[in-house]
Amino acid sequence: MIELDFHAAGDATVAVVTLNNPKAMNALDSAAVSDLSDAYTRAADEGVRALVLRGEGRGFCAGRNIAGVDPATDDATAYLDGEVTPLLKQMSAFPAPTFTAVQGACLGVGLGLALATDIVYVAGNAKIGSPFANLGATLDSGGHWLFVERLGPHRAMDLIVTGDLMSGDEAVSSGLFSRSVPAEELDSFTRAAAERAATGATQAFLASRELVRAIRDERIGLWESVHAENIAQGELCSSADYAEGFAAFKEKRRPVFHGR
Repeated sequence: MIELDFHAAGDATVAVVTLNNPKAMNALDSAAVSDLSDAYTRAADEGVRALVLRGEGRGFCAGRNIAGVDPATDDATAYLDGEVTPLLKQMSAFPAPTFTAVQGACLGVGLGLALATDIVYVAGNAKIGSPFANLGATLDSGGHWLFVERLGPHRAMDLIVTGDLMSGDEAVSSGLFSRSVPAEELDSFTRAAAERAATGATQAFLASRELVRAIRDERIGLWESVHAENIAQGELCSSADYAEGFAAFKEKRRPVFHGR
C-alpha cells in the first residue's frame, strides 16, 4: 500500500509518500510500483516544493515482492525494465527537491528508490547491500552503478559475492548517502529538512540538480561545469526568487521564496 499525505511548510507544501506494507518489509510488486508512480504524479500535480519518501515499520524497502513469483514463468526484465526503471526515472525528475528516509532493509529495488532521490538520510540500523547471492540473481535497480561509483569495483564485488550488508553508519562513512541519523530521529529530521527546502528557491535547487546530473552522467570536466554554472546563474537572474533574494539581502531580512 502506498500512502500520500500533504503538509504545510509556511506557504509551501511538502508531500510525504509512505510505503505501507510492513509485513512484507515494504517490498514492491507490480501494483505497488504503479501506485508509487501515481503518488509521485499526484504530488507533482499539486505543485509541492519538496517530497519525502519513507517506509512504515522496521524496514524501508526490501526490494521486489517475490512472494507470488514463479521462477519458471517470471519475466524479470519486463518487471525491471518496463516498470521499475520508468518509475526511477520519474522520481529522479520530480519537479522539486526529494528526500528519502531509510531505516532497516534497503535492498534491490529499495536501493534504487534511494538512488533516484536527491538526498538520502539513513538510520544507523539501516541494512544496505546485495542479498541476491542467496537467490541466484544479481543486483538490480542501479545497484551496480552505485556501488562501483561510490565504493570502487573491489568493494562492490565483495558486497555482491558475500551478500554482506552495510549498516547505515558504514554506508554514510563510505560515501553512499548523505547523513546518518539515529533511528528514533530519522522521520522528524527528514521532514524538517524537506520543510526547509520547500521554503527555499526551488528553481535554483533544480538547476543544481541538473548540474550534478551532468557531472555524474555526462562526466563533464571542470571548465565545462563552470560554464554550465555560469549559464544557469544567468537564467536564474530572471526568476522572482532571485530578485527576492537580492532584495532581502539589501534589506537585511530573511527572504521569502515562492519557488518561481
